[in-house]
Amino acid sequence: MRVQLGLKGSTDDSQYRDRLQYHPDVFEFFTQEDDFTTDGLQKLRYAIQVVQNEATSKIVLHQPMRYQKTIFTELIAPESCCPGLYKFVEQSTIDLLQVAYDFDVQVLIHGAYLRQTPKYIAMYPSFDAAQDAAFKRMDRFNEMGGNHIMFENSISPIFYYGDPQFEDRILAHGYRLAFDTSHCFIAEHGNNDKLVASIKHLMDATVHYHLVDSMGEHHDSLVLGTGKIDWRRVLPLLNENSKATSIYEINLADPTDAKEQMESHRYLVELAKTLTD
Repeated sequence: MRVQLGLKGSTDDSQYRDRLQYHPDVFEFFTQEDDFTTDGLQKLRYAIQVVQNEATSKIVLHQPMRYQKTIFTELIAPESCCPGLYKFVEQSTIDLLQVAYDFDVQVLIHGAYLRQTPKYIAMYPSFDAAQDAAFKRMDRFNEMGGNHIMFENSISPIFYYGDPQFEDRILAHGYRLAFDTSHCFIAEHGNNDKLVASIKHLMDATVHYHLVDSMGEHHDSLVLGTGKIDWRRVLPLLNENSKATSIYEINLADPTDAKEQMESHRYLVELAKTLTD
């Protein structure tokens, strides 16, 4: 059973060159607000070319999590109340898609976050109206991005995985999905049965996985094997979905050293041996 090596880093050359020494099968750039200046976009384009030339063509561009350092890039933030944030989400998506089309890579957009979401939900007449706004914006981005865009699950009830009925609603939109294992696990309160069922239900639409462990209580981004996710059940499903890419999205003690990502990879490689023996 083969295990992909998927690594993540920023456009800082000390980060992506550290990852390149391991010759990853997949690389995900975690972009930040300063990547969207004229110079920043040139730096991103250069970094993509380096990774493509030295390691892999399978590259994902993760839209920034934050605007002005502290504000999460929530899709439901209304333009009328949050014009700066709305414009940044809009323009960064357009910029990333232009790069994605030019280099034949992928763009990842979060359907929602969690910490600040209640503030934005309160700007709508109801929760349903806020959720409908998220789907409406994703529909538009999906039309713009085609086979170059995907949407990731949150822990937030605005856009999450784990409930089959809500997953059916997501599938009806025809999105290409990114599946974060810890987000689903936490949203379903550490329930491995629901995590496995969700992976199976969404498999045909899932094109990318964020592999990360968790205790199932809050966003903790643990090294694989140190949390409560049952990887013995999850790993075969990842291999069954052979068309999908994956990366390890683990908190790093040192952003210039992929130590924890590589620890996670070694854990899955050893686990794979026990599943095939």
